[in-house]
Amino acid sequence: MSADWPEAVDRHLLPTVDSTNTYGFLLPRVPAWVVAEEQTAGRGRRGRNWVSPRGNFYGSLILEPDLPPERTALLSFAAALALRDACVAVTGMEGIFRLKWPNDVLLNGRKLSGILLERRHDRLAIGMGVNLIGAPPAEAVETRALPPTSLLEETGQRITPAQLLSHLAPAMQRWQAELAQGFGPVRKAFLSSCAHLGAPITARTMTEVHEGIFEGIDDSGALELRTSTGIMLIPAADIFFRNTPDAPYH
Repeated sequence: MSADWPEAVDRHLLPTVDSTNTYGFLLPRVPAWVVAEEQTAGRGRRGRNWVSPRGNFYGSLILEPDLPPERTALLSFAAALALRDACVAVTGMEGIFRLKWPNDVLLNGRKLSGILLERRHDRLAIGMGVNLIGAPPAEAVETRALPPTSLLEETGQRITPAQLLSHLAPAMQRWQAELAQGFGPVRKAFLSSCAHLGAPITARTMTEVHEGIFEGIDDSGALELRTSTGIMLIPAADIFFRNTPDAPYH
């Protein structure tokens, strides 16, 4: 392990696995990172399939957090910040990475990664997928969703999963420690890198669609949407930008 690897955190590197989250739930000891060269049954949000070709990053941090569910969900913001920091570290390029609420990392306005939190009994899996060398074709993603991209396509740099993990693990430890002191600093850091803050967006929940201006994030992590009737708090939704993906960030 590298000198910066977090103390008392195990590391499991696998050639192939169905899902790093699922594998991590069965480990005898945590905390631990599980990273696979290939997933055969990767999952995204709301049960969506996550395409998992070799060469990209598929990893999960497995924890047993002593936190209530509403606080546990805030770890997704810490994970997004850690992943952004790791991408900056491995590429040496900072301004091209932004964050899309609640936890996507964008590269030049396109989707680079996804983060999925799953809980099973007393364990939490923070699963992360990052397009290092390849991304699904644009026609494979949902209509109006941001088109996917990869680090290789946008930067010309070929980064390995091991290189990313060596920066991601310590970055995640730092942001976990920050979150343990309160959500305020994490919220401030997330908003400072947030895409389309102050711009019109569409928020689609499981049952409704709302349009308005992305005003910010409240102390619980909910999105603040300014509508014609006032500020609406949205704890979970799919977000669609109403201007073009390549438009300047707000």
